[in-house]
Amino acid sequence: MRKTRAKKRPLLPDPRFNDALVTRFVNNLMYSGKKSTAYSVFYEAIDIVSQKTGEGNGLELWKEALNNVMPHVEVRSRRVGGATFQIPVPIRPDRKVSVAMKWLIAFSRKRNEKSMAARLAAEILAASKEEGAAVKKRQDTHKMAEANKAFSFFKF
Repeated sequence: MRKTRAKKRPLLPDPRFNDALVTRFVNNLMYSGKKSTAYSVFYEAIDIVSQKTGEGNGLELWKEALNNVMPHVEVRSRRVGGATFQIPVPIRPDRKVSVAMKWLIAFSRKRNEKSMAARLAAEILAASKEEGAAVKKRQDTHKMAEANKAFSFFKF
């Protein structure tokens, strides 16, 4: 590489839960730089989750949902002699979290509840029970990797 790798900037923890992971999630959730709106959507979703489960801690359920959505392997395309192979590759821990967050948000946006907070809350509840579209995406990714296990010797 010609240039050095960019340094990781430290994330400030969020104001309510004092957790940097929440800030990372909200940064992914944010549209057009509207961070305060993204925070309010996230906090409202956590409140809805707490209300529906009857337990006080919706944040723990969110973390559990994030863990259930995290993939452990993914497939990467690689051309070998004119043919393209899907090669299963293990994922770095920070990428696991990023991919899980992106899937959770993307599938929340595709749901058809009234508000974004309600959509996000519904997807979090579904993912914590190991169901829902985001968990299905993880299972499909793992199935694809398992099906192409024979090509794993083509590693990058």
